[in-house]
Amino acid sequence: MQTFPFSTYLTTNAGLEPEAVENIIANQKKLHVEKGQFLLREGEICRQFFYVEKGLLRYYSIDKKGKEHIIQFAPEGWFVGDRESQFFNRPSQFFIQALEDSDVAMIDEDLICTISKADETFGVFSNQLLHNHIRQLQHRINMLLSATAEERYLDFIKIYPDILLRVPQTLVASYLGITPESLSRVRKDLAARNFKG
Repeated sequence: MQTFPFSTYLTTNAGLEPEAVENIIANQKKLHVEKGQFLLREGEICRQFFYVEKGLLRYYSIDKKGKEHIIQFAPEGWFVGDRESQFFNRPSQFFIQALEDSDVAMIDEDLICTISKADETFGVFSNQLLHNHIRQLQHRINMLLSATAEERYLDFIKIYPDILLRVPQTLVASYLGITPESLSRVRKDLAARNFKG
């Protein structure tokens, strides 16, 4: 399993100098969570969002019938959190749970402000990160509303190339909004077409 430290993310993606990054994150809180442990439960207020350095998290809701709906997987190098709860101080409707033993960096508004003061270009990067998150959510909504099960599955593979090897098929089906049986049929049809091709 690979590890992608938050410091590496800041130097490679945000363009910050390593020395500046070390000073910024010197007091940053990190957390090790065991498989099955929750970072957020429905009804709690999300005080920070999380960056996955190692491991895998899932962000999901449970409807009134008890059915789970996975909104996002968060493997190494991904951020996850309930922005509505965090920024509007509202009880969350979601859960964040570790699917593997995971190491996460905890990121709150104070840390974002500290980094932005240390390097003004980070404010621009942070804004781009937020807009990218919105873009991904819009794409996800559009796929759920208009794409076929096969199209959703192929899109899933592009976004999460290694998740199929790390989670049960039932969780992938939950993310895709289809039954595990439908997912099995999609995979079988694709395999048959590829074999013929």
